[in-house]
Amino acid sequence: MDVTRVPVRFAPELWMFLQPRDRRSPLPLPYDGASSLGHLVESAGVPLTEVGGLVAEGRPVPPSYRPVPGEAVEVLAVARPQRVPNPRFVLDVHLGTLARRLRLVGVDVAYRNDMDDDALVEQANAERRVLLTQDRGILRRRSLRLGAHVRGSRPDEQFLDVLDRFRPPLAPWTRCTACNGTLARVDRDEVAESLPPGTRRTYDAFVRCLACGRVYWHGAHGSRLDAIVRTATRAVSGR
Repeated sequence: MDVTRVPVRFAPELWMFLQPRDRRSPLPLPYDGASSLGHLVESAGVPLTEVGGLVAEGRPVPPSYRPVPGEAVEVLAVARPQRVPNPRFVLDVHLGTLARRLRLVGVDVAYRNDMDDDALVEQANAERRVLLTQDRGILRRRSLRLGAHVRGSRPDEQFLDVLDRFRPPLAPWTRCTACNGTLARVDRDEVAESLPPGTRRTYDAFVRCLACGRVYWHGAHGSRLDAIVRTATRAVSGR
């Protein structure tokens, strides 16, 4: 089969997905003349979930478009903030710390540390959640309706990346960081038996998860959690 090449200009924001040797513009990609432009883009390592638009010779085209050999193609990055119908998420097993931080600021996050790829995609589709992952293989699944690659190797970076990309509405201190349930205020006397003696003497304000029963109070780690909430608030407000 004869193979020609299509010169593709990837947005700089997408270069992280390319092999170092391919981080140039334009990048001549081998093309068999039959594959779709979407397949061509993904063959270079860029998931379509990260693509904000495809342009051929100056006109927008769909991923199913078949480029003409030699035709100049541009691949745009997803615009930020990315608007989704419901800013609700499901996270893969490697993003547990990110899940807890997003729940801390009130974002609806489904997470379990024993979910395989099939189950993640099924839950994301069934519950209309955005699947967040760093696994490009999951993002390339045709059955996945909505997904996103999480950037950053550290939880702090990942947290800011998700907030910057989706700008979800925040409601700090309203979700259980353990199970995503709703928190409700509770009198100290109602939970006294489950509290350490020092906590009973020192603190007056408590909340309890309506789903799993876990009790929370503003304890020794409160200042660190307050800082995370402040960071999130600034991130989504653009300040």
